[in-house]
Amino acid sequence: MMNFFVLLTAFIFSFVLTVPTIFLAKKVGLVTNKKTRYHPAHTHVGLIPRGGGLPIYLSFLLTSLIFLSLNKIVFGVLFSSFFLVFIGLLDDYFDLSPYLRFVANLIIAAIVVGFGLGIPYISNPFGGIIRLDQWRLTFDFFGQRSILILADLLAIIWLAWTTNMINWSKGVDGQLPGFVAVTAFFLGLLSQRFTIHDISTQTVTLLSFIVCGAFLGFLPFNFYPQKIMPGYGGGAFAGFILGILSILSFGKLGTAILILAIPIIDAIYTILRRMIKKKSPFRADWGHFHHKLLEIGWGRRRIAVFYWLVSFILGIASLFLKGPEKLIAFLSFFVILIVFILIIEKVKKIKKIN
Repeated sequence: MMNFFVLLTAFIFSFVLTVPTIFLAKKVGLVTNKKTRYHPAHTHVGLIPRGGGLPIYLSFLLTSLIFLSLNKIVFGVLFSSFFLVFIGLLDDYFDLSPYLRFVANLIIAAIVVGFGLGIPYISNPFGGIIRLDQWRLTFDFFGQRSILILADLLAIIWLAWTTNMINWSKGVDGQLPGFVAVTAFFLGLLSQRFTIHDISTQTVTLLSFIVCGAFLGFLPFNFYPQKIMPGYGGGAFAGFILGILSILSFGKLGTAILILAIPIIDAIYTILRRMIKKKSPFRADWGHFHHKLLEIGWGRRRIAVFYWLVSFILGIASLFLKGPEKLIAFLSFFVILIVFILIIEKVKKIKKIN
């Protein structure tokens, strides 16, 4: 009952705060228009407010302050997320360099890791665990401090990856908040096992349902035809917080990888495609999976619902699959999706010839 109440509170905050955000974004010119601010990956038409990360984050912040105890890790999550959303709002207004954003991602990830969010070990899908906390650097700085070099470095890389990977999958109305809410919901269900950090499983569960509610509250305004876009702040925050949730409790990193199979595979394909064409992997272009679905005639609503349903099905599967089975499921879906993308490319070529 508490989980539902927390989710509902975050939903209400997000829903209510999105309305003035739309008005404010239009007032200050925080909008995107393909005629005046061209972006090769955008699929929308007309003038659309940006800055959707603001009401989502405020909902997350307010609900967390009401229901969670402020220990070091929770404070670190709230603190670092603020800077990420702030960078996102600046990007929504000024269109910052993608390289500057990436450096900021690494710094912000390092900040939250500095509050204790490392990955001391990961589960081996074939049994046992792989320890990452053996290589330790100890020094004196207002007392004795330690850096778990491998554990902390892997956490920073993982958070920077999820931040960008999820942000790339927000190109269609309603696409992002729907599958993020689904992912957070299942991570919340699976967080009751045990944690590897100085944080209770109940806190991890509540954090997950807060994230779920915050993105669900934003969804009605982002679903086709969208009245506001998540912007870089909303997309980056989504990836950042899902990355955090996935490493707060033992075993959930593999679960997150399975549920987020489409964004992950799309990101891998996109990076390889850009590199093969000798283009920067950081530079946005038209060619993501949702773009390909648009090209074969899928509508925006269908694409968004497709992302939600696949995430939901994989979330259900994650409740019952163990480590090796999750890996097999992900690899199987990887092959299926790549084949689907290749078929789409083949269909496009046939249409051009005809």
